[in-house]
Amino acid sequence: MNTRRHRATGQIPADRLDIERTTLHVLPPEPLALALGEERVVGSDRTISFNSVRYSTPPGYNGARVWCRVVGDELSITARTKSGDLSEIWRHQLSTPGVPQIIDAHYPDHPDGRSVHQPRLRPRSEAEVAFVGIGPGAGRWLKEAGPAGASRIRAKMAHAVELAVVLGGDRVDQALGLAAAAGRFAEDDLVSIVEHIAVNRPVGHVVRADEAHSVQNGTIAWQALGQQPMAAGESRAD
Repeated sequence: MNTRRHRATGQIPADRLDIERTTLHVLPPEPLALALGEERVVGSDRTISFNSVRYSTPPGYNGARVWCRVVGDELSITARTKSGDLSEIWRHQLSTPGVPQIIDAHYPDHPDGRSVHQPRLRPRSEAEVAFVGIGPGAGRWLKEAGPAGASRIRAKMAHAVELAVVLGGDRVDQALGLAAAAGRFAEDDLVSIVEHIAVNRPVGHVVRADEAHSVQNGTIAWQALGQQPMAAGESRAD
């Protein structure tokens, strides 16, 4: 059919294509980098940083260049595969700073699929040593406070040490661990949690609301609805 004269144009398509080829642009063998997204380099921990969030990548891309672009509520990571082609290697759900997206399957050569660990705490000053010495909850608080964007960390550490001296290290350490787990790093959060532990039941005890502990108003007032008001000195039995 390409060698026949076309009814609408009156020309042979094959001959017309030879003319059009002189003005057509040759398609690039690979897409433009702008279409792939922002360029990143995969670190030794197999992660990249995008908008201050760490995202893991599959094995085999350490030190490689990858490209990241947002697709809806997902982050698409594209890289050059072993065959030399550009291909999407993973998609993550978009996250926020302090909440890294680490996939255990990306670390099959490590126990339990873990490779990205929190850095070990190395307290240097006397204040840091005193704070970390409160217990593991203090260490967890310190690791979570920075990525969460907490302010006045040193002042809060000093306050926690003072509370530990007055109230005991175990109670303050427990409160620090709970604060880290809940992401509570405000000025008075630690004192509030310590007071809650002291006044309320032990952490982990589930309190279930029932009729005996309900704060909802009762319905006894509705019993008189539609009844005639009683005169002075009368009783309902009369």
